Amino acid sequence: MTPANETVINFVVNDVQKIWREALDRLKEIDRLWDDQLLCVDKIQDCRVWMEQQVELPRLLSLARLMGPDMDRHQFWSVLVPVERAVTRLRVTDVDIFDSDLPEGARQGNLMPVKVVVDSMRSAFNVGGILRSSECFGVDEVILCGYTPLPDNPQVAKAALGSGELVKWRYVEDIREAVVGLTTEGITCYALETVEGAPFIDTVEWKFPCALVLGNERFGLDPDVVELCDGGAVRIQLFGAKNSLNVVSAFSVAAYQVRQRVGLAGALPG
Repeated sequence: MTPANETVINFVVNDVQKIWREALDRLKEIDRLWDDQLLCVDKIQDCRVWMEQQVELPRLLSLARLMGPDMDRHQFWSVLVPVERAVTRLRVTDVDIFDSDLPEGARQGNLMPVKVVVDSMRSAFNVGGILRSSECFGVDEVILCGYTPLPDNPQVAKAALGSGELVKWRYVEDIREAVVGLTTEGITCYALETVEGAPFIDTVEWKFPCALVLGNERFGLDPDVVELCDGGAVRIQLFGAKNSLNVVSAFSVAAYQVRQRVGLAGALPG
């Protein structure tokens, strides 16, 4: 490829990135202003007109048709989420960094008697990150529920860096069915949530075998699902102004803590 061609391609890519970024900025502004309905309606109309002008991006045009003054917030999020995903795909992430695996047969330790249940996670990148962390910490099984993308999704596979083929996983449509099934098998379920008054993960008397239950990035777990978790809700102690971590970061912190407790409890297979 000649330098001139490279310049043209880079220009096109950068131009597309700017359009998606502006779309996301406009939608996030609407999301912030949602309670001010009069202003919000005007912003929705302006955003729709602008999106319809981006004729070089058919996907954005199709999303523009969903925008209207009578849309509710969930309908609005059905526009916002795909734009967030598009911006994420166009941004350089750690999945593009070279990953060095251990030699075959050189795994560090045994699987622990711990499962992870994931409910209606929207981000393929996050699902891939959870599969990757699950493999690294020796999680026994990953149970995917709701509309969570599966390991055969190309974006999940990219983020998982091959972990989807190394970790045992299955799909259960209803999170409630998954939790009740685990409880019936004698597996204690813990909801990883920012619930006020919930014990911190480093103070919990973990019961094994167990399962960590994770919810949607925006909404978390439904209250009735938390109620079904016989181990209750557990949380990570935070020290900054923000009240929550990215779900992959939170799961990784929790998985590390549980791994330490499994070893202390002598619950790892010999």
